[in-house]
Amino acid sequence: MMRRIAVLDAPTNLGLRPPTPTSVPGCAKAPGALRDHDLLARLRARDAGCVTPPRYDPGDWRPGDGVCHAREIADYSLALAERIGSIIDRGEFPVVLGGDCSVLLGSALAMHRLGEAVGGRIGLVFVDGHSDFRHPGNASYVGAAAGEDLALVTGRGQADLAALEGRRPYFRDIDVVVLGIRAQDEYRLDLQAAGITTRPVPALRAEGAARTAQWAHEQLADCAGYWVHIDVDVLDPAVMPAVDAPDPGGIAFAELEILLAGLVDTPHCLGVELTVFDPDYDPDGSYAAEIVNTVVAGLAPVTAPEAVPPRLLSPRPTPAPRRGAPADRVERSAGVERLDAGRPGGVNGFDAVGLVGVDGSGGGMADAGRDGAVEAEQSGIPGPAYAEPSGVAAVIAVAVEREPVGPPASAGPGLLRRTSPPAEDSSGSNSASENGVDLHKADTA
Repeated sequence: MMRRIAVLDAPTNLGLRPPTPTSVPGCAKAPGALRDHDLLARLRARDAGCVTPPRYDPGDWRPGDGVCHAREIADYSLALAERIGSIIDRGEFPVVLGGDCSVLLGSALAMHRLGEAVGGRIGLVFVDGHSDFRHPGNASYVGAAAGEDLALVTGRGQADLAALEGRRPYFRDIDVVVLGIRAQDEYRLDLQAAGITTRPVPALRAEGAARTAQWAHEQLADCAGYWVHIDVDVLDPAVMPAVDAPDPGGIAFAELEILLAGLVDTPHCLGVELTVFDPDYDPDGSYAAEIVNTVVAGLAPVTAPEAVPPRLLSPRPTPAPRRGAPADRVERSAGVERLDAGRPGGVNGFDAVGLVGVDGSGGGMADAGRDGAVEAEQSGIPGPAYAEPSGVAAVIAVAVEREPVGPPASAGPGLLRRTSPPAEDSSGSNSASENGVDLHKADTA
């Protein structure tokens, strides 16, 4: 039976600095702009309404106060998590229309609740042009949650955002796959040191979007399911300039469509969020129309008649370490048997394939010239862009199925809204020591 999509608006702009002293970020208008192009009708989706954010007002925020709008973002994240939980409780597939990238905190909280409810871990596929990994441990300032969301959801930063309900982290480092960052991302080495697996644009394009989606499945084989975050600034500014921090070197619409289709073409994908599109930079609506076309085509596997309802993978006992096995091998398999435990890896299990192309070389990746290439003049992006042949489902490897744990995601109301959080994290808040000087998502000196 097909999976029904439910579209939820999350029009927050709390995570961005004001474009000018007298204006506010325009990404709060994104859900309305996308709906104007018949997104819901084309997805045959249920309208799940809107989670209205607090008023955007930096007020008397000053450098050293930590993340701007922290209290408002925390309250909003709690409300958003409730609504996402309600959608999943109904057995539906949530599509969250942001808003800036701080919506990830609400999604992450919902996923952590779900993982606790079923006795497993939920992973994250983070598709973004920037790592959003700025935090007090690697930067001289914080301030804009949209440039710090990945750091916050992996437990870095002030507790009033990174440890809501005493849950910290919402996603473990080894349960995160980052796709589409630029080759010279400022925090790429910090991601590597943390054991967060990445595939920057050069490697993604060399290997292909469909194979990258399959590879992402494999990296999260020990998770019960995963959430997909998409920031449209993963696209190159030549085809998508309507974002707050455009950065050259991104992918094409065709690649994003194929990547999205591959990521959602499994019952283990629990939902998707779309962020950072700014209609203020799209006066004629042409970029909104292109986004809608891409999202509708990319989500086609979800609503296909043969689509499998969401199903969580079951935890397995932690296997005993083999003599001489690396210590991190056991840690990566905690709770669930890892399907690809024998693959080569680097620091903290960081896959060697994921490192290819971090320096922009893209070396070592095969089949860069295979059939299905999208010519540069068609994509509008300098350099080659690659598209996969049609029939995405045929080339995406479905994860090995195991028996579901306890109630499925559609078991009924209340599955995600558990009120007893785990024990409070002992690391405490870093808020007092944080030194913020910029409210922009982009990392500026």
